[in-house]
Amino acid sequence: MKLTRLTLALTLVAAGGVAFGQAKEIRIAHVYDKTGPLEAYAKQTHAGLLMGLEYATGGKMEVLGRKIVVIEKDSQTKPDVGKSQLATAFGDDKVDLAVGPTSSGVALAMLPVAEEYKKILLVEPAVADAITGERWNRYIFRTGRSSSQDAISNAVAIGKPNTFIATLAQDYAFGRDGVRAFRDALAGTGAQIVHEEYAPQQTTDFTAPAERLFNALKDRKGRKVIFIIWAGGNPFKIADLNPGRFGIEVASGGNILPALAAYKALPGMEGATYYYYEHPKNKVNNWLVAEHQKRFKSPPDFFTAGGMSAGIALVEGLKKANSTDTEKLIAALEGLSFDSPKGRMSFRKEDHQAMQSMYHFKIKVDPKVAWAIPELVREIKPEEMKVPIRVK
Repeated sequence: MKLTRLTLALTLVAAGGVAFGQAKEIRIAHVYDKTGPLEAYAKQTHAGLLMGLEYATGGKMEVLGRKIVVIEKDSQTKPDVGKSQLATAFGDDKVDLAVGPTSSGVALAMLPVAEEYKKILLVEPAVADAITGERWNRYIFRTGRSSSQDAISNAVAIGKPNTFIATLAQDYAFGRDGVRAFRDALAGTGAQIVHEEYAPQQTTDFTAPAERLFNALKDRKGRKVIFIIWAGGNPFKIADLNPGRFGIEVASGGNILPALAAYKALPGMEGATYYYYEHPKNKVNNWLVAEHQKRFKSPPDFFTAGGMSAGIALVEGLKKANSTDTEKLIAALEGLSFDSPKGRMSFRKEDHQAMQSMYHFKIKVDPKVAWAIPELVREIKPEEMKVPIRVK
């Protein structure tokens, strides 16, 4: 009997020790599109997230005296899987909060899960306006840029009088929200969208969409532009179909370095981008560029910077809240300003969207560089962009 009691006592102590150890951790789920068509973007985001947590904690990976543990979940770029993985993270893994995903469609499926479990989901880098708009709830924050921020900055770059635009976008939330926001942003610029073309996400043959785009523009008197809103793949194959014979230009926003290789066919093209490693001039970006080059033998990319911003925001929010309690974190994050590779960002109280700079660029081709260089025209500051509040 004594042996049994002693064994029971030791078991309880051991169990208590495990529970105590777990309580000392801050558990963050990264639910992201680790496999699927956006895998390259997701990989960058994860690397950036870890670097952001490292930078913000001075290399300790601890905050509030507790170790940070990141639990990875693969949404497979499927909305139902992302929703299930987030529920598992909150329910079974007992994470304190979550980050992700890459796809806007997956993100929209995940939003209600955060509300159900009353836990914060920090969206990075999914773009659709609806995430911090009509589908938003108070547990959602976003460090990634929105479709409106993309659209407004690109309207600054190409929205000029007597400009006729036909859009090519993917036929899901990212593409449709992007076109809607771009149309709104062009109001008052003198430019107008005269045709919208939507294609499935996996499209590789753009011959048929191109014919419809060309027909919509070729007889217009003025500047004629096909504006592309696309994630993954290579819609710039449209340039191979020679739109120039009709006086039609091709334009788009920024992209990751491998995708920028396709922009070499478009020297002089103007647009606006979320990030290019040479654009921001600040100590956070300096650290990111130097460390990424050292560790990965390449400069940081589009989504690496976004992941880092998310990591820094989480640490700064936890410090301010001095707790992992959701209500305290919401109060701490609303209106929070923090340094990022892009400079100062701030979460807007009304919809928890991070207000941030964007970058007007003009494509320069250098044969010594593997990708087209989005040479900086100017930084477009947050206060210059009247980003609409779309929450209900």
